[in-house]
Amino acid sequence: MDTTTQDRAKEYIDSYIEHFEPRMPRIWNYEEGCVLRGAQLIYQITNDDKYLQFIKDFLKVYILDDGTINYYRLEEYNIDKINPGKVLLFMYEETREEKYRIAFETLVKQLEGQPRCNCGNFFHKAIYPYQVWLDGVYMALPFLMEYDTKYGKLQHYQDIRNQFDNVEKYLYNPETKLHYHGYDETKSIFWCNKETGCSQNYWLRSIGWHLMALVDVMSAMNKEMYADYRAYVDIFRKTLDGVLFYQDQKSKLFYQVVDHRENPKNYLETSGSVMIAYAIIKACNMRIIDSEKYYKIGCEIFENIVTQKVKNEGDRIVLSDNCKVAGLGPIDDLRRDGTVAYYLSEPIINDDKKSVGTFFMTYSEIEKYEKNWRFK
Repeated sequence: MDTTTQDRAKEYIDSYIEHFEPRMPRIWNYEEGCVLRGAQLIYQITNDDKYLQFIKDFLKVYILDDGTINYYRLEEYNIDKINPGKVLLFMYEETREEKYRIAFETLVKQLEGQPRCNCGNFFHKAIYPYQVWLDGVYMALPFLMEYDTKYGKLQHYQDIRNQFDNVEKYLYNPETKLHYHGYDETKSIFWCNKETGCSQNYWLRSIGWHLMALVDVMSAMNKEMYADYRAYVDIFRKTLDGVLFYQDQKSKLFYQVVDHRENPKNYLETSGSVMIAYAIIKACNMRIIDSEKYYKIGCEIFENIVTQKVKNEGDRIVLSDNCKVAGLGPIDDLRRDGTVAYYLSEPIINDDKKSVGTFFMTYSEIEKYEKNWRFK
């Protein structure tokens, strides 16, 4: 990657950490989990203790001395709450403090009781019964794979594989070569197609979550499980090439609603674009795609995010043009129906934590590639 762009990315990362503000009121949240994961990966490639200290300082408020997770309720069975568990696995290995082990075992206990669809996939949330969202695949399965590989004797491997296979079976459209955002097994919820159960459109960030889930699961699994590993590689390659067909060739980024560039309200969205960059560059580091072809593609996405979306605003540096949130189903007075108009109605914000965390992760994968492969 160009040195000037790399320096600008690092400037943004350090500025963000310096000015970091946690969600208020506090909750145990997947968004902060993304930022913590990003800081973890940068620490592991740079050995700079400020990133480790950032994680420790944050977790002081959330992980009590007895291992209780503050601001968390297991009985909600919310799959989003699992995502920060990956950092707890890391912190236990880094410090051997028992509180982190107790905390991540609590999240495993949630997954053991998590309600499931008839096909075997986790409910996205207890309040969204019989629904599978691409978001939830990322929230739960990489954590479960890493835990199972290190502590669980691989007993969840078939379950994880089945859940990914069901995503292909129920959410993939072979005509567009894209995955829908969500699937309702009952085919009754207002936002779904009553014949397929799928939501109506292709939301960029949900596709990004799916790609990240695949590459992170492959990274965490025992590679001796060769048949499963090859199956994930095949799904990943198919999914990646599918979304790359819709890449904007001028900006190298992707649209909020992937296949509707003609809509004047559609925009080049940052968080989903950086997720795709992360998945590509990590896959190059893992040698599961042709790095001579794809590393350039991944770097072009990230470099254009840095040059187009990292901006100075007053005395701060911000990461702009992120969809704040998008979902399916009613929340408060909002009817989230999965239409193009809905996805384009959600607020566009700076420094969305999901985007920031993945920006960190992508930077770390570029650093790893440059260190390990560039001159070999």
